[in-house]
Amino acid sequence: MIRQLFAVVGPDQRPVLRRMLIALCAAAVLQGVAFALLVPVLRELLGDDPDRVWPWLWTLVGASVAYGIAHYASLLTGYQAGATLSRSLHHRIGDHVSGLPLGWFGPEQVGKLGQLTTQNVMDIMGVPAHLLRPLITGFLTPGTVVALMFVFDWRLALAAVLTVPFIVLVYRWSANLARKADEVRDEARSEAANRIIEFVQHQPVLRVFGRGPAGHRALGAALENQRDLGRKVLVTGVPGIVGFTLVIQAAFTTVTVVGTYLALGGELQVAKLLALLVLAARFVEPMSESATLGSSLRMARNALEKVEELLKVPALPEPAEPASPRDSGIELDGVGFGYDGRPVLSDVSFTVPPRTMTALVGPSGSGKTTITRLIARFWDVDAGAVRVGGADVRDLTTEDLMSRISMVFQDVYLFEGTIEDNIRVGRPDATAAEVREAARLAHVDEIAARLPQGWDTKVGEGGTALSGGERQRVSIARALLKDSDIVLLDEATAALDPENEHAVQAALAALTADRTLLVIAHRMRTVMAADQIVVLDGGRIAERGTHDELVALDGRYAAFWSERSRATGWRLTGGGNRPDASGSPESGPPESGDPAGRPDPLTAPIR
Repeated sequence: MIRQLFAVVGPDQRPVLRRMLIALCAAAVLQGVAFALLVPVLRELLGDDPDRVWPWLWTLVGASVAYGIAHYASLLTGYQAGATLSRSLHHRIGDHVSGLPLGWFGPEQVGKLGQLTTQNVMDIMGVPAHLLRPLITGFLTPGTVVALMFVFDWRLALAAVLTVPFIVLVYRWSANLARKADEVRDEARSEAANRIIEFVQHQPVLRVFGRGPAGHRALGAALENQRDLGRKVLVTGVPGIVGFTLVIQAAFTTVTVVGTYLALGGELQVAKLLALLVLAARFVEPMSESATLGSSLRMARNALEKVEELLKVPALPEPAEPASPRDSGIELDGVGFGYDGRPVLSDVSFTVPPRTMTALVGPSGSGKTTITRLIARFWDVDAGAVRVGGADVRDLTTEDLMSRISMVFQDVYLFEGTIEDNIRVGRPDATAAEVREAARLAHVDEIAARLPQGWDTKVGEGGTALSGGERQRVSIARALLKDSDIVLLDEATAALDPENEHAVQAALAALTADRTLLVIAHRMRTVMAADQIVVLDGGRIAERGTHDELVALDGRYAAFWSERSRATGWRLTGGGNRPDASGSPESGPPESGDPAGRPDPLTAPIR
């Protein structure tokens, strides 16, 4: 555990830990020496000339004072290390996590990372403050006692030494049982944490379908599993604790029996036997105390293993000599990529020239979103290369790459704070005037004007105080404020009300002006406006070209276009599906430009 502790703490904390360990070891050895000095003190007190005890007594007093000083120093450094370890660990974990691939942050990591940065860090904080002292004392003090026992009577010392292998075996057996149970329990805790977060975050959906706490089966099952495994840990741990206690008592009994046999045979004075039995009691007492800390030690060790495992997750490598992009063009060259061995993209190659618009079209699961994530280097490609301005994204620093890209996607997350705080995320050093101008272009000023607290309105965790369209406008405002040359956009207006859709479309027009734009297109109007359309299917490029070229090709895109055009004349009514000349559910009322009264198929979203 000590090795693990040094592995997870930062370099600044290691000297403090070393000083603490030196003080702890000195205190443990001095305690063993003080215990051993009880033998000559008691021997002289119970002997023929008690006055001979004074030199030994003063030596004992000196050893006790030295032990007290070392013990105080170890406690002081231990508490200091524990108090600063939390800050050090959180900083180190935060710095490491900030360098991990963005694709690592999946939903399954939420509960684990949350538990690690709270409960696990607290468990580790207790190691230098509370656990190392009894742990080191439980090993060094008995070792010192046994070593000095050889000076007084090698036979009793040998009897004590012969019990050590049994003590170690039983300790490892009990610790192994408890560790296996703890691992299962920790998995159950993480699963329960994930389900609780899911339950809280998805309250609207759960309530719509009448699912209260009792009706959310996943949460109930996770909590029941956690309860059952908690009981299993208790049942598994009790035999180990009892077994270790018994073997400790057996060690003391062995020394007592050997000493009694020697005394009865006249080979050992009774006074010396009593003194050595006191020393034998000091031999087993620290180990008994350490046994009571078994659960805390296991939790601390598990916490250290989890932090160590997280810190071993490889971060995205930063280039030793960063490249410099020449422009804002994007190129995918023979890109292959997969998740957990499952291929998603295969031999994908296309170019987005600077200040042009490319639309990605294709069914769900075809790899559209993955392409945008690879451009932003959420992951590194398995094959081929992704280039920005002619430079491989792996040859750009994360800071440089992120400064050139703005991302606007369907799932908008706003941070706890005000509307203005969330816009300023795009460029923290922006002036107030620049923030308000970006907000105006994204039509966020209209939102602030109708809210009671205006710009100081708290958006809530994740932006729950705002509607979906309002959150989208805020996200576009911060992308405008960032003012990067490349925009990766998941056009997310299909599910918005007409007012928000109009505002978001206007904001997008301001955002995409004179920039390199890669759009995951949902609406045919966007697709037709693109300089280039890339049709994906099964992780490969099925077709590529302009709208007119792809329609003339009479392939997949043309079939899709034809299907969408026919679908615009239908709508869902109480009597079922039927042709309708007045409009469609996707496009709203009929447009005046269509003499037949049907809506423009260009407004039909791509699904």
